[in-house]
Amino acid sequence: MATVEKQDTDLLTIEVDGREVQARKGEMLIEATDRAGIEIPRFCYHHKLSIAANCRMCLVDVEKAPKPLPACATPVAPGMKVFTHSKRARDAQRGVMEFLLINHPLDCPICDQGGECELQDLAMGYGRSISRFTERKRVVKDKNLGPLIATDMTRCIHCTRCVRFLEEVAGTAEMGGIGRGEKTEISTFIERNIESELSGNIIDLCPVGALTNKPFRFSARAWELSARPGVGLHDCVGSNLFYHVKAGRIMRCVPRENEAVNECWIADRDRYSHFGLQAEDRVTAPRIKVDGKWRETDWDTAMAHAAKRLRSVVDAHGAEQLGVLASPRATVEEQLLLARLAEELGTPHRDHRLRLADASDPALGQAWLDRPSAELETADAVLLVGSNLRHEQPILNQRVRKAWRRGAARVMDVNATAWSFPFDLHRRCVVAPDHWVAALGRVARAAFAARGDELPDTALGRYLATLDADETATVMAATLNEAAAGFLVLGDQALFHPQAAALRALATEIAALLDVALMVLPGPANSEGACRAGMVPGAGGLAASEQLRVGLKGYLLHDLEPQFDVADPGAARLALDAAECVIALASFAGSDLLDTADVILPLAPVPETDGSVINLDGTRQWLKAAAKPPGQAREGWKILRALGERLALDGFGFAGLADVVERFDALDRPVAQPAAVERFDSDAGGLRRAGPVANHAADSLLRRSQPLQQRESAQAADPRIHPETAARLGLADGAPVRLRQAEREAEAVLRHDSSVAPDTVVLASGTCLSGRLGAAWGAIEVEACP
Repeated sequence: MATVEKQDTDLLTIEVDGREVQARKGEMLIEATDRAGIEIPRFCYHHKLSIAANCRMCLVDVEKAPKPLPACATPVAPGMKVFTHSKRARDAQRGVMEFLLINHPLDCPICDQGGECELQDLAMGYGRSISRFTERKRVVKDKNLGPLIATDMTRCIHCTRCVRFLEEVAGTAEMGGIGRGEKTEISTFIERNIESELSGNIIDLCPVGALTNKPFRFSARAWELSARPGVGLHDCVGSNLFYHVKAGRIMRCVPRENEAVNECWIADRDRYSHFGLQAEDRVTAPRIKVDGKWRETDWDTAMAHAAKRLRSVVDAHGAEQLGVLASPRATVEEQLLLARLAEELGTPHRDHRLRLADASDPALGQAWLDRPSAELETADAVLLVGSNLRHEQPILNQRVRKAWRRGAARVMDVNATAWSFPFDLHRRCVVAPDHWVAALGRVARAAFAARGDELPDTALGRYLATLDADETATVMAATLNEAAAGFLVLGDQALFHPQAAALRALATEIAALLDVALMVLPGPANSEGACRAGMVPGAGGLAASEQLRVGLKGYLLHDLEPQFDVADPGAARLALDAAECVIALASFAGSDLLDTADVILPLAPVPETDGSVINLDGTRQWLKAAAKPPGQAREGWKILRALGERLALDGFGFAGLADVVERFDALDRPVAQPAAVERFDSDAGGLRRAGPVANHAADSLLRRSQPLQQRESAQAADPRIHPETAARLGLADGAPVRLRQAEREAEAVLRHDSSVAPDTVVLASGTCLSGRLGAAWGAIEVEACP
């Protein structure tokens, strides 16, 4: 029996330049021609933005139409005949180009957009060689948009791509059109910098060079640069990008399109982090400490000294007195070699989860996604737990915004601060960190009630029996229960919470009860790859926070700064000060490393190394060194290979990186299962600190990128407290205070902020101030300075 193909009733046929083209009902003509590979010039149209139809460059000739029509705003119709190169279409396009160039300055020789300018390209095909206009050109005052974006607004052709991006994608609406007629300008609404975490994308969108990359300005020409593919490693998404390189140095960074990962956008911290590679404290030669003073040396001497010190700790105190700690930014191959080195030395104490405060669950730090992260944009309900998604995962945040803009998604959150999201909150629960478990427990109790199920006779069930679901919890549970595509997202702050295991157990129960997708984010950068490579505690091993709390005799540190990158900087400093041996593979010589390390080996970080990383979806992405490491700095896998050979360990005699890749591919490591949680009650009382990682302080590169550190948001590191809590403690807004944690103290200026939960002090981690204190999510004392 012959099969009958089902016809797609949503398709229709149109004719373009004599060629039949399939189009979808309701779509615009330019979308159909783009899919068919038929080129139509445009400036204002972008496939990710709404249709403005204000440049008119895409005018085409449509049969029976009285005048040329804009292809971007003309819907297809059955039997439509379109001519993109007819005399009427070409005359219209040339006329538009002539008008666009009336006021455009003749500054192509000094414009950073020169050589990759859409206006330049189209002017060659549609412009006149000599202008018929002899009047003076209009001049528009440049705008100060901050340290990242340079403006030459006289070049602006009012395509409004930047306006639409900031309003629709970023959700910040920081630019718009002011004035009328010939006085129209694109500007910020008030005199202020653009602070969107995605702001750099308007540079890529600008078709004429009115908006350019300020730190890159006048550094190179487009034809001098070579593009090297890379991956952004400042969050777990792994945004795809290109590094533009000149003479072995990264000059700038732009997005590389990948719909499943980052679409065609990148966050500002991915775009500008490479400027940190040129920091003054970059380590370019091996260093050893002799009689308390640092001395540069050669690789052979440094490696021999490092191997001797490590071996002496193991021989004198046993392998259990050696800890191996690595940054989650290290590649999969580096993480694998670090785990192998620890195994061969006999120590189970290895970890990459540096900010993890709860070591009771071995699955923490490993991603758990019931659906691909890209499907967040199809959600109709989202509950964020312990997450400032906008700053921690900007690409995921804009996917949630897309779902919200469709009018379908109802977003809710449980946090210690009423974070500013680019979408409205259907319901929110702002409570002190000590109350997060109880808040999520009430949602779970309401979920059981919504499903009509009895509470189980388990530790979780007995805990839920002590709670009553309030109105907020009931609404949250009902919203998730009614959702056809609901998501429950555990964010970075939930992962670093002292009771992360309890939060995960409650989230798992809610997701199973209400049939919503659970999304447990793995943490920063290549956390998922590190887990799969085995860079987690072995049998009887201590997690990173435990290693630094109990204090070991020796430590091997890979690409981390104890002052900024760990859960408790105070405990880390005490442990490293007391250790007999600290060997650091580091790209930068921070003050803590200089004080505590015995050997510093110069490390080439991403993007100066080859390897691979794995993002939250489990997608393995390959890295190729985009720039040459300075001085004697080497890739991490090469350093670890040489160190393993010096220590005479098995498995380090390989010839190249391909052997390490092959070894990882052959791994058969079981997925860690969440541990049973017996304790849920976490209300310790007193003043508690909430220590989310500062947006531009998540790793050593970001902390040294001057353009990022010049942003207003990066400089706002003062502790914040609710006015009512401050009044109870007698603390005035803007007053100097003394902060105290675990016998460490620091002075700061306290700010009142009504968005902060009561009994909470919000003080970001990863800053110089927080580096002088204790646990990011621990108890804190605040008193007025005398």
